[in-house]
Amino acid sequence: MKKTKTEELKNRTKEFAHRCVKLAFSLPENSLGRHIQGQLIRCATSVAANYRAACLAQSKASFISKLSIVIEETDESGFWLEFIIDEELLKRKRVEPLLEEAAELTAIFVASRKTARDKK
Repeated sequence: MKKTKTEELKNRTKEFAHRCVKLAFSLPENSLGRHIQGQLIRCATSVAANYRAACLAQSKASFISKLSIVIEETDESGFWLEFIIDEELLKRKRVEPLLEEAAELTAIFVASRKTARDKK
């Protein structure tokens, strides 16, 4: 049975969250590493949780609002991943695939929000 785009995105955002959590746990055990660990875990898991909430939205306005939160959290995840690279806390090649996924997810959700807004 073929998965719907919604189910694929639910799985993709959850996988993104899992991968970010694993990466966060590998950060150095110092004050900066712990700070970024908490921030990255919070926003990456929020992407998946809020996307699921958007899928259950009661109205178009609620869907758009929840999707806006997903976009903010995905973009913030990208920020922390960039920061990890900038501060050389982990090897670039380890972080870049997640950074690319954050960018792709952000683009998908921005396009979804635009489509929802444009529908009459």
